[in-house]
Amino acid sequence: MLLIPAIDLKDGHCVRLKQGDMDQSTIFGDDPAAIARRWLDAGARRLHLVDLNGAFAGQPKNMIAIKAILNEVGSEIPVQLGGGIRDLDTIETFIDAGMRYVIIGTAAVKNPGFLKDACSAFGGHIIVGLDAKDGKVATDGWSKLTGHEVVDLAKKYEDWGVESVIYTDIGRDGMLSGINIDATVKLAQALSIPVIASGGLAGMSDIEKLCEVESEGVEGVICGRAIYSGDLDFAAAQDRADELAA
Repeated sequence: MLLIPAIDLKDGHCVRLKQGDMDQSTIFGDDPAAIARRWLDAGARRLHLVDLNGAFAGQPKNMIAIKAILNEVGSEIPVQLGGGIRDLDTIETFIDAGMRYVIIGTAAVKNPGFLKDACSAFGGHIIVGLDAKDGKVATDGWSKLTGHEVVDLAKKYEDWGVESVIYTDIGRDGMLSGINIDATVKLAQALSIPVIASGGLAGMSDIEKLCEVESEGVEGVICGRAIYSGDLDFAAAQDRADELAA
């Protein structure tokens, strides 16, 4: 089980939001590269970056912080990035800079042709982020709920060649209310590509529950507020996940 620390970037700071609300942000650090190093030292095998300003603006905004993180840890572990990625040139820029995976979210739903082109041009580097509430996909920084079913869209994206799917239950994100295990497993069972769980990770019990369903296709989990608030000791959680996998 891959435990992936999240570094959410807003105005150059490392923050966490509650349910995607930019007005409900808590700053956890002013040096994103140092935070990246902290998680690497704690045993992280991948990092998850979100350019929050970019997600709302529709284009990358935290380039200085992103490049600093890549310079700090990009040669040691894979780094994945989402937020405001809307064109092939942007993807190429990030991959050339050392980004292993690029996450396409809103653009995948609104402009499926772009996602298809991205998978064709950058095979092995494209992850889709599907944010949902009650099984329906949300877009635009979670501000708009669509009529699309998560499973239906994910199956289509799988056919196009995406590397994996990050599934976020937006009703739980940042709330420390527990991962939506059932919905995550349902999606994983419908696909042959890996699913990464996200939204609501509260503590060690969530890690243990996810390890129980890893064989269903749940590859990992995004670790956000819980590892910053102290509700989850990241190093201990990764050790526990490794222990259960042994």
